[in-house]
Amino acid sequence: MSNTVLIQISEGIALLTLNRPQKLNALNYELIDWLLTLLDTIEVNDNVGAVIIIGAGDRAFSAGGDIHEFSESVAKGVNPAVRDFVRRGQGLTARLEAFPKPVIAAVNGIAYGGGCEITEAVHLAIASDRARFAKPEIKLGMPPTFGGTQRLPRLAGRKRALELLLTGEDFSPEHALAMGLINRVVAHDALIPAARDLARRILGYSPLAVRSIITAVTRGLNMSIAEGLLVESEQFAQMVPTDDLSDALAAWKGRRIHEDGPIR
Repeated sequence: MSNTVLIQISEGIALLTLNRPQKLNALNYELIDWLLTLLDTIEVNDNVGAVIIIGAGDRAFSAGGDIHEFSESVAKGVNPAVRDFVRRGQGLTARLEAFPKPVIAAVNGIAYGGGCEITEAVHLAIASDRARFAKPEIKLGMPPTFGGTQRLPRLAGRKRALELLLTGEDFSPEHALAMGLINRVVAHDALIPAARDLARRILGYSPLAVRSIITAVTRGLNMSIAEGLLVESEQFAQMVPTDDLSDALAAWKGRRIHEDGPIR
């Protein structure tokens, strides 16, 4: 068992803390592997309906990949560098993006490189007003490797993303909000309460419906609209025979006996 990621479960929410504060929660191989293991455990835990990821301490969400460690892989050549570093990091962000339960990043400090790429990949993100973001990989003579060249342009647009990728300059949470990288900026002390409140609002709904929406959005983003609509239809079809849908429809019809108006 590793202590590079801490887990605390309460009220149906798993709080995962990246726990290398002395290294600004840099993503070494042990941390990535342990985070993936915890996600596997959470996925099959019916008592957990949402995940929040935060960094230990007040300085960093994550400063990105552990440069000292991955430089050793680079020194061994192309195959070890791609296998150990790139595939591991891309595997993490892909797992987060397609995770069937909502994952919320609570960005409590700097989110550089891989830390920014985690923020790009998760479903929802709330940032402290002390957060800072950056794509500084160009300063190391390399492109981002955990999905940043692909997800950031999809979120922010090609030209805005390229400016950040090609300059490596850091940017504010307000800029991240304007680009669509995060959902909200809150006061630092309100970060965890805000993330928990968002998770609780989602937990009030059918976990099967939540999973269907995440699947449809994640798969459909990389398809044509026609293909995406087929995915949407497939996800609805899977809900039709479930108690979740029939019970919700019965409850809604029962309310309509006493009131008129939209779905609440």
